[in-house]
Amino acid sequence: MVEVNTNAFGKIAIEDDKIIHFEHGILGFPDLKRFTLIFNIEKGMESSIKWLQSLDEPNFAMPVMNPSLVMEDYEPMFDEELLKPLGGNLSPENLLLFVTVTVPKDVTKITVNLKAPIIVNVQECKAVQLISDNDAYSIKYEIYDKLEAKKAGE
Repeated sequence: MVEVNTNAFGKIAIEDDKIIHFEHGILGFPDLKRFTLIFNIEKGMESSIKWLQSLDEPNFAMPVMNPSLVMEDYEPMFDEELLKPLGGNLSPENLLLFVTVTVPKDVTKITVNLKAPIIVNVQECKAVQLISDNDAYSIKYEIYDKLEAKKAGE
């Protein structure tokens, strides 16, 4: 068990099997290698926004979300070699895909980074953040209207 006094969530205790290991860190932060996911437990994994909280730097947490909430046919492509840090057994049932969320002062300009998703092997608690080979994906994909439309349809 790891205890961390975070800036955003106060003191949290994380079970060892809830620690996600990024062998190479995340883009821009290569030294941050241990993270956990924080989300609304009542909504479970269906919670739209989750937080990827660093266990190496308590003041670092970034919002992430499932890209299928804003783009149903999202399928980033990667060189197979880049997926090796995830370990074995890379079946769709064992993988979670997240994109980072940027929330500016004007919330209607909220964006996600579809170009550099985070892939998590849930079974082995290993993750990578990779740059997709798909040129069609943007690093600042606006999602406010999509989220509002989804909310209205519920």
